[in-house]
Amino acid sequence: MFTAPDPGLFRLRISLRAVLGIGLAVTVCEAAGLPLSASVTGGLAALLALFTVADPTVRGQAITTALLPFAGLPVLALASALHGVPQARDAAWLAVVFAGVHARRWGPRGHSAGVFAFMMFFAAQFLRAVPDEIPRLYAAVALSLAAASAVRFGMWCIERRTPLPTPPAPLDGRGLARPATRQAFQATAACAFAIAAGEVVSHDRWYWAVGTAWWIFVNTASRGETLVRGFRRLLGTVSGIAAGLLVAVPLHGAPAPTAALIAVCVFGIFYTAAPSYSWMMFFVTVMAGLLYGLLGVLHPGLLGLRLAETGVGALGAALAVALVLPVTTHAVTDQWVRRALHAVHGCTAAAARRLAGDGEADPVSRAAELEALLARVRQALAPLVHPLNPLRARKARAGHVLALLDECARQTGGLVAVAADPDASHDARLTAACRRVETAVEALLGAVPEGPLTVHASVPGHHPGAEEALGHLHGLERALVSLAPHLGNQLGSPSPVRV
Repeated sequence: MFTAPDPGLFRLRISLRAVLGIGLAVTVCEAAGLPLSASVTGGLAALLALFTVADPTVRGQAITTALLPFAGLPVLALASALHGVPQARDAAWLAVVFAGVHARRWGPRGHSAGVFAFMMFFAAQFLRAVPDEIPRLYAAVALSLAAASAVRFGMWCIERRTPLPTPPAPLDGRGLARPATRQAFQATAACAFAIAAGEVVSHDRWYWAVGTAWWIFVNTASRGETLVRGFRRLLGTVSGIAAGLLVAVPLHGAPAPTAALIAVCVFGIFYTAAPSYSWMMFFVTVMAGLLYGLLGVLHPGLLGLRLAETGVGALGAALAVALVLPVTTHAVTDQWVRRALHAVHGCTAAAARRLAGDGEADPVSRAAELEALLARVRQALAPLVHPLNPLRARKARAGHVLALLDECARQTGGLVAVAADPDASHDARLTAACRRVETAVEALLGAVPEGPLTVHASVPGHHPGAEEALGHLHGLERALVSLAPHLGNQLGSPSPVRV
């Protein structure tokens, strides 16, 4: 996992910055004389600000970070005020769950605010916060967000040189057809089950089940994605508990080694989040054990209880996606594959126009959009290509689709690179090749999304750049034609994409 590709060492830099930002936040809280519980809350706030804020521009990230207290602090106060009123507390948390998931319809900012609000409620349960502690907890959150922002936007602003890729826009829909709305009902039902069953398992640590159910629904859109995520969370938790028994329990909360290991866990969370959810959960679980050690309540039975509550939360999520407004893997995959193919067409069209001399055409941004969409396609298809998927035919077909879409991306990327060369000139044969790509896209989708992919030949020629562009166009055409049978289509007879 630690050998996964990391172009430009971006994940490494983000992870090191997170250790620095969170470490500074906790140091500031300690220097201000705040109690350990407040420092833990501040560290969590800093972690969330650095982990969940993913606006594509630095300015957008700064605005979202500044808005986090408005989403989280009222929730923290509410959770503390309802500490002794279980029924009202549970109802309030479910309302926060619904609002937090539904806010994802507004993109990265809504997602960050929803996560922050939920985790402030969770922190209040974790620390058993009461109203008298609110001033200190507020101060910790404010100081920690300021410290994390100073690192992110001042000391080490990685995004100024390497902008974050713009995430794909959420899938469309209205009412219950909108994925965020359907998922809000699912997550609320899952968390309601987690509260009820979690309290049966443990009257004191029931909130771990709620946290599990919530996080399983983050960055998922279909029944299959949610089930796979639940499995990976359970796997990461089991391995993390095993490591906690070997590492966290023997330490007995010794401050210096515990702090060092927490820093390692923070690095691991950020470094493994993108390539492996299971590894990320491993580090989250070990860190939770270390925090319990600092608070003086860690023992082997507590880690076993954590596993039981994780199982309850995962079961609640599985039941919710199966019974409450289910969204099939096919339905989600269909939409993401279509959007990826639209992006292939748009990227090719922009590159062809650039080769024909249109200086305003921007194939580079289209290529970045395509990469982001392909990442989302891979996530959507993950349940179908999972090793435990018993449907071998669908698994093989999904694997072929992924391979061919990756080939489309490779050929499109090569075409974009050629188009960026100012010496590359247009070849008359490019027009015919572009039209064949257009025909292949039409065969798959039934319509060309942006009008004819046509460029006008200037003068015939055989410039090396044009020769290379033709090679990429021919490769792209072959990949698109090969996709047709795997997507359930016959050329010239459009039908829904089926994987």
